[in-house]
Amino acid sequence: MNKGTTRRTQGAVAASRTTDPRMPLLLAMLDEAYDRPAWHGPNLRGSLRRMTAREAAWRPAPGRHNIWEIAVHAAYWKYAVRRRLTGEKRGSFPLKGSNWFERPATGGTGSWEDDLRLLDAMHRALRDAVAGLRGADLVRVPPGGRNSVARLVAGAALHDVYHAGQIRGIKRLMP
Repeated sequence: MNKGTTRRTQGAVAASRTTDPRMPLLLAMLDEAYDRPAWHGPNLRGSLRRMTAREAAWRPAPGRHNIWEIAVHAAYWKYAVRRRLTGEKRGSFPLKGSNWFERPATGGTGSWEDDLRLLDAMHRALRDAVAGLRGADLVRVPPGGRNSVARLVAGAALHDVYHAGQIRGIKRLMP
């Protein structure tokens, strides 16, 4: 192989890292599901817009999750997917526990705003991790998992859309 062929081959490998058509699609899915205009209506962040701590703490029925808990749950799963993508150790989520986190029955404004900032931070960290992937990474199954990286990322976007709809439904039940 001559030098020209080697450069073209190296260039093709580098280009495949950045031009894999799945990468822009997965990033667009994450963006639309979370905070960018979407065809389906309000995304997760949009469904939380202008909510007070008191509204977010309202429970539709005893034993049911409130909107605040759903928001923190969404933050946790953004963290969990990012952790699976990057191989980060468990236990680095800023709140103690996992999956569902009980939030105050009567909202404290500072805490609600802190949890919204946590949700935003977990989304940015996940998005940054996905943006750093190469096309070849998308078919990889992380250690201990059953799903490919591409499926995990798509699932994170679908999770946001699901909970955005759930939040909209709870808001309609509010007195």
